[in-house]
Amino acid sequence: MSDIRTRPAPASTHPGIAPTSPVIDIDLNRLERLRRLTRLMDTRWRIPGTRIPIGLDGIAGLVPVAGGTATAVVSAYIILEAARFDLPKSLIARMIANLAMDWAGGSVPVVGAVFDIAFKANRRNLDLLHEHLENRLAGLA
Repeated sequence: MSDIRTRPAPASTHPGIAPTSPVIDIDLNRLERLRRLTRLMDTRWRIPGTRIPIGLDGIAGLVPVAGGTATAVVSAYIILEAARFDLPKSLIARMIANLAMDWAGGSVPVVGAVFDIAFKANRRNLDLLHEHLENRLAGLA
C-alpha cells in the first residue's frame, strides 16, 4: 500500500473544494522514524570543543570496513523505508549512490572516519526525500 496517494476527497471534508480535488496521505509516523534514525546516524552529538555534528556512522567509521559496513546496513534500511513513499527510481538510485559513496569513502583507514563525519549520506537522503514530498505536495496545489 502506498504512503502517498492521490484520491478524490469527499465533498463534506473540504467545503468549497470540488469532490475530485486530490488529497495526499503521508505516513507521518514513518517520516518521523526516518528523521530520528537519520539524526542518530549522522548528527546526534557534537565533537567536544567544536560545532561539528557526529552520529553513529562517524563513530563506527573509526573501525574501517566493518564499521562502515554495519552502518551501511542501517542506511540501506532508511532507503528501503523512504522508497515506500513511492519515490521515482532515479531518486532511489541517487540515494543508493550516496550510500555507496559513504561506504567506499568510509572504508579508507583514518581518512575514512573524517569522510564519514563530513559526508552524512543519511542526512542527504532524508533531504532528498523531503524535497520530493514537498514537490509532490506543491504539484497538487
